[in-house]
Amino acid sequence: MESGGAQSVDRALTLLSLIGRHCEKGATLAAIVEESGLNRPTARRLVLALIRSRLVEQDALTRRYFLGEEAYVLGVLASHRFGFLDCALESLANLSRISGDTSFACVRRGDFSVCLHREEGAFPIRTHALLPGHRHPLGVGAGAMAMLAALSDGEIGRILAANADALADGYPAYTPDAVQADIAFARDCGYALNPGRVLTNSWAIGMAVRYPDGHVAGALSIAAIDGRMSEPRQSELFRHLGAEVAKVEARLRRRFAPPAANARPAAEIAPAGAPRQTVFLGGIGS
Repeated sequence: MESGGAQSVDRALTLLSLIGRHCEKGATLAAIVEESGLNRPTARRLVLALIRSRLVEQDALTRRYFLGEEAYVLGVLASHRFGFLDCALESLANLSRISGDTSFACVRRGDFSVCLHREEGAFPIRTHALLPGHRHPLGVGAGAMAMLAALSDGEIGRILAANADALADGYPAYTPDAVQADIAFARDCGYALNPGRVLTNSWAIGMAVRYPDGHVAGALSIAAIDGRMSEPRQSELFRHLGAEVAKVEARLRRRFAPPAANARPAAEIAPAGAPRQTVFLGGIGS
């Protein structure tokens, strides 16, 4: 049995993730209570602890809760270890510029997919099925399906069993037969397709991105209204998506490449008398 202290830490970290999923508009205390299942005094006590740690902050006007500056710092520090979004931002901008539609970067978190970034295109009619911070079971949406299909059959079976209730309750279009058909399509065609299973007029295609060791780093996807997702256009978007996925994977390979055996520290290369600088390696275009 967990001690009271460990349980409080688990609950506080759960609330931190919950607040992060409301990154666009912030989370009300009522929403935190409803989504966490905690009573109001307990939820408020834990949120206040997160505020004292600067992991969460409260907007003075709306009274909504947002991730705080310490959460931002931790995220930046973690990005240098994982690096997927840094390496994907340039490609997302390219995809939205070329297609005119909205592109997304998603990552796997346990048995779920979390949207990290949304890049708008110029086409005036947009789909709003997915926003940064949104979390869905793996397989729900094109990016999430691309990541799911990239896993082993055994891992897929375990994830689908774990998410069976969530899929049945919240995503009725994702029946077991539909999910298996989507997995087969993704493996056969090279990209995952969401044919309006979340919102009927919102379609998307997605591809998984892998780290140099072969593990799934995340996924890139492009979403558009159904009238802009004919089969010929799917093929066109797949070509652009595949090119950008290759670029992201190349950036990840460079980021995680072991240092050359004869590489010299930056301080030794700098000219004498030059001011010392902190240099962060990697990032967009790296």
